[in-house]
Amino acid sequence: MSVSAIHPAQVLLGAQGGALSLPVCDHYSGVEERMRKSLALQAEMMAEFGRCVFDVTLDCEDGAAVGQEAAHARLVVSLVNGAVPGARVAARVHAVDHPSFADDIAMIAGEAGHRLCHIMLPKVESVDDVVQAEKLLQRATGADVPLHVLIESPQAVHRAFEIAAHPRVQSISFGLMDFVSAHGGAIPSSAMGVQGQFAHPLVVRAKLEIAAACHAYGKVPSHCVVTEFKNPDAMQQAAHRAASEFGYTRMWSIHPAQIRPILQAFAPAEAEVTLAARIVRAAADAQWAPISVDGVLHDRASYRYFWQVLERAAQTGCPLPGTVREWL
Repeated sequence: MSVSAIHPAQVLLGAQGGALSLPVCDHYSGVEERMRKSLALQAEMMAEFGRCVFDVTLDCEDGAAVGQEAAHARLVVSLVNGAVPGARVAARVHAVDHPSFADDIAMIAGEAGHRLCHIMLPKVESVDDVVQAEKLLQRATGADVPLHVLIESPQAVHRAFEIAAHPRVQSISFGLMDFVSAHGGAIPSSAMGVQGQFAHPLVVRAKLEIAAACHAYGKVPSHCVVTEFKNPDAMQQAAHRAASEFGYTRMWSIHPAQIRPILQAFAPAEAEVTLAARIVRAAADAQWAPISVDGVLHDRASYRYFWQVLERAAQTGCPLPGTVREWL
């Protein structure tokens, strides 16, 4: 095999390759009707784009009625196992201090671990919570199910780098509402809104700390929800700022109408995709030695960047130039 035939990820994504690539949208639903509709929409958009462009996370924490936690977990198992081939379906279990936490993992991972793309742990306070979940996962399933964690308190933000360093953690999400509430009124409620969450210094600091921790350890930072789901312009603006200003490569959706705006906001511009394809193809043809494109020098540092542009284009359903389509 020639060097130019080697997949770019093999050459470029080493120690400085950046975070793992995941779909840019993680869609949450917890009520049975909405869970079924979410999975149906995922299947429809898989057919449209030719790949799975968003995850569906089935929610036990907020979705299960009090006293019905076991029944809800069984429903989640059934839905995960019934998803179409190639679907990316996850489950959010109860928090580690909830009586149903261990049962959630035992049932869902034990009976559907081979189909789960990840398990989401809410209200993680320290790496000890991650270790506890990892031990339960090891007992429940032989499948290597990644853990995504939700940071929702000032102490958890303080420990973000330690949490991100754990090898089982694949992604960290920011829980905006609980984070604001945890400050006992010191942060105004306006900081939960689409404008305030990008302006209040404590919220901005928390977002940046989580993003920095993730990028330091090659994990995926996932941005918090936007509750103004009936305002597509606000959703688009928030998603764009999360991606372009705060370093997030993934975002939560809590309503089907938010999925496409997230995909669009995280997608690279057509001109950037075209340039990335030219550079990566020329680099492969040059066996990854330095090259000049339009009078600009490029080497493996910029190759990595432009390869990640192409990966993000594929994840968000952008048309890909034929010169690089074989890799994506």
